[in-house]
Amino acid sequence: MTVYFKIFFQKFISNQKHYPILTAVASGLYPLLFYITNNYTIANSIGHLKYFLFNFIILPVILFTAIYYIFKFQGLRRYKKYPLPFLNIFFFIFYMTICYYAGIHKKWLLLGIFLAILFSIFLNKYLNKVVVIQFILAIISLLSFAQNNYAISNKWKNLPDDILNINFKKKPNIYFIQPDGYVNFSELKGENYNTDFTDFENYLADNGFTYYYDFRSNYYSTLSSNSATFNMKHHYYNDKPQLSEVLNARNNIVSENAVLSIFKQNGYSTHFISELPYLLLNKTKLGFDTSNFIEDEISYISKGLGKPVDILNPLKKEFFNKSDLSKFFFIEFFNPGHITANKRYSKGKELEKKEWLESLKIANFKLKNLIDFIIEMDASALIIIMADHGGFVGLNSTSQSFEKLDNRDLIYSIFSTKLAIKWPKGTNYKYINELKSNVNLFRIIFSYLSGNQKYLNSMEKDESFMIIKKGAPKGIYKYIDNQGKITFEKR
Repeated sequence: MTVYFKIFFQKFISNQKHYPILTAVASGLYPLLFYITNNYTIANSIGHLKYFLFNFIILPVILFTAIYYIFKFQGLRRYKKYPLPFLNIFFFIFYMTICYYAGIHKKWLLLGIFLAILFSIFLNKYLNKVVVIQFILAIISLLSFAQNNYAISNKWKNLPDDILNINFKKKPNIYFIQPDGYVNFSELKGENYNTDFTDFENYLADNGFTYYYDFRSNYYSTLSSNSATFNMKHHYYNDKPQLSEVLNARNNIVSENAVLSIFKQNGYSTHFISELPYLLLNKTKLGFDTSNFIEDEISYISKGLGKPVDILNPLKKEFFNKSDLSKFFFIEFFNPGHITANKRYSKGKELEKKEWLESLKIANFKLKNLIDFIIEMDASALIIIMADHGGFVGLNSTSQSFEKLDNRDLIYSIFSTKLAIKWPKGTNYKYINELKSNVNLFRIIFSYLSGNQKYLNSMEKDESFMIIKKGAPKGIYKYIDNQGKITFEKR
């Protein structure tokens, strides 16, 4: 078998005959595997697989084959050595550009055309060697994908008690508002942020909000934090430090999770409203009853960023929809966010801080609009404002967080999160001592709604974890312990 393969391989690269199907597959296979390997959390659906196979493999095969045979006609035959080399190089660069930039990039498109022309004219006899190189790249990418072992168990989501069967005695409308990257007031006044938003703090107090100082996230990103929040369990990044994100995170947040199951079991309708379709990118089955985005509005290749849409009008629309059911809203917007993710694009920690503080003003404006409407229209509502992670201010970029840090304020800049709750009137006990981190939020809320304190006996530890890739052996490390103290313990 090896001998036959070697003979075929040598014959293939030594002759100048062109093979349209192999050439077409080679142009799209590596870009396809590159995108899926590097973006598995947003490209792990059957729909994505069909999309990529059709656009990156089947279409090129049809196009390359058709053009190959067209150039066999009399009058075009003398040019037949040019089309396939041009198409292969152009489509390879075109697909790689789309996969890397999540869209068409004009500069690279023009460069692709230029390089494809040069290759087809001067280097067309090397096409088969290029095809072999492209297949080798695809094999390497496939091996990398297999090495990451994306198959995981869902056992981490198993809950230790019978909370899935909980019965609510109180059923107010619940508004869970998540401003991305909003740091706790206690940290805003610290050395890294050194800013005073007393006016907004007073606004919340005047409107009946209880503020929870020193509250923090358990994980560093939107996906990892919300995966734990909506399942009321630690996942420890699936114990996969080679990755940078939680597997199946979007499914765990907007498709199936303990929080949605409990709300539905207790007669709630559930509604997801977001400025951007970031949590919907993998086109997973929606577990919420409604969303302000429909699947057809979401591209198969996207970063989920772009121009934010209005969230107040969709909230008003769902609020005024007549229903006998109590309503749970998950409302997400992306201010203040976090500093630049890539160190290559960082403007330096001082300028990054300045821009974050400007975004914080926008976040406060959006929060006021939402809160004013809810309080005016729904006086008995339970309103929760909780961020997903910190703003990373004090670092040059969020990627720096993968390096081992010793400074307490920098670590808390990653994990510190805002929590403010407007409890319904007459609520006496407000869980000041229990509410310490995101993972336990809904367990405590459900305990309140049921009037049964036994569910507090199974809370997760209020610990925070980070993936470390530099400055210490690669792994998952506990950064903040159950008492809020800095530590550095490998799992």
